[in-house]
Amino acid sequence: MTNLFHQDVLTALISGGVIAGIPLLLAACGESISERSGVLNLGLEGMMIIGAYTGFVAAYYLHSTWLGFLGGAGGGVLACTVMIVLCVWLGLDQIVVGIAITLAGEGITSVLQGAQFGTTYPRLGATPTTSIPLLHKIPVIGPGLFEQNLLVYLGIIFAVFLTWFFRSTSVGLNLRAAGEKPEALDAAGVSVAATRSWAVLSTGALAGLGGGFLAIVGAGVFTPFMTQGQGYMAIVICMLGRGKPIWVALASLLFGISLSITTALQLAGIEISTDLINMLPFIAVMVALVLFGRRSYLPPALALPYIRGAR
Repeated sequence: MTNLFHQDVLTALISGGVIAGIPLLLAACGESISERSGVLNLGLEGMMIIGAYTGFVAAYYLHSTWLGFLGGAGGGVLACTVMIVLCVWLGLDQIVVGIAITLAGEGITSVLQGAQFGTTYPRLGATPTTSIPLLHKIPVIGPGLFEQNLLVYLGIIFAVFLTWFFRSTSVGLNLRAAGEKPEALDAAGVSVAATRSWAVLSTGALAGLGGGFLAIVGAGVFTPFMTQGQGYMAIVICMLGRGKPIWVALASLLFGISLSITTALQLAGIEISTDLINMLPFIAVMVALVLFGRRSYLPPALALPYIRGAR
């Protein structure tokens, strides 16, 4: 049991938690934008898996990590256009459409992977990392927190930026109005449909980017259904964060650590059933919902289509 607290094991746990937490952070920040505008995006899981596939394919054939990230974001944008058309423009049920996007995304990427690579699963090489001077030398936490892919730092910076964006910009105020009082936003001469469309588009890009990071940096390979419910975890994280991106970032790191426990236990030489380990993230989700679910924040107009003049 003492091996569990060895420096190398703790460093691997922190590093793995950060890498596993970034896809959750990006997707949950995207969901925060969408929910602020009044759109409940249950298609996040499908957008992530599509982003994982398109990101991996771009990185594999173009031999560029950053083009892979761009491909992942593009895949998420492509998937979210379905929700924009059906939910924002036509006013269809957001829950039904979101679930359909997830099911379609999982099925399409599985078929495409089989058609393109057959039974083989090609891998990418190690991605470059960026070290923060001096900080990366701190024992235990230094290598885990301050020797990471550049997108890790950019993701954390984006969460801080999003906090300022929601509070201090007119666009952020419009997003809040679209989710709380869409009729007031419409009366002020701002298009509710356009505001929500841009919000969902941002969500798709961030979810796809998170999926691309998962495939390119986290796993180095694409396998069907590899997101394993992380899109739904991101939705829970968004709700528990009460619309505050900083809390979303911290919760993403904690859930990321629960996803990376398997590697840490293997390094410590502790043998535990894989099925039990795979249950830990979902147990963490249920415990978090029981403890903090009542304090979650949901905009009054969330999941309600807006029709001008309707009462």
